[in-house]
Amino acid sequence: MERRGLIIVHTGDGKGKTTAALGLALRAKGAGLKVLILQFIKGRKDSGELKALKFLGVEVKQCGLGFITKENFDEQKKYARAAVELAQREILSGTWDLIILDEINYAVKFGLLNAADILQLIKIRPAELHLVFTGRNALPELIAAADLVTEMKLIKHPFQKGIAAQSGIEF
Repeated sequence: MERRGLIIVHTGDGKGKTTAALGLALRAKGAGLKVLILQFIKGRKDSGELKALKFLGVEVKQCGLGFITKENFDEQKKYARAAVELAQREILSGTWDLIILDEINYAVKFGLLNAADILQLIKIRPAELHLVFTGRNALPELIAAADLVTEMKLIKHPFQKGIAAQSGIEF
């Protein structure tokens, strides 16, 4: 069967965008595909997902500093620029079957990157490479270019009851 790379977007205000992408990474790895995850904002080195992915042999590169603040905005912008340049190199490398660009939509939403950066990644993508974009507020141009778009919708969240993020569930 001829492989046709898909452009996949997980967006929306609900939980589960990264989790869905990680599930896809797990499936792809099990099918023998070479998977790379680039995390554009995340900087927490001790998350359960990182430990599990390392155990499974899925390569993850954290390219951010964590939460974006006024104090770290300029530095985050430099990190995002380096991350999109890394993504370009990896996309063109021919090494990967699936690349997940985790939280890249947030990088655009917060002004760390722009629409042209996202669209360039799609433009240079080899036809057989699967690309996944996660994060809220996916650009209309990205949605239009995608083959599959899933919107996660928030119905209820434990944070609304004052329940803190739970290890193993949210990180």
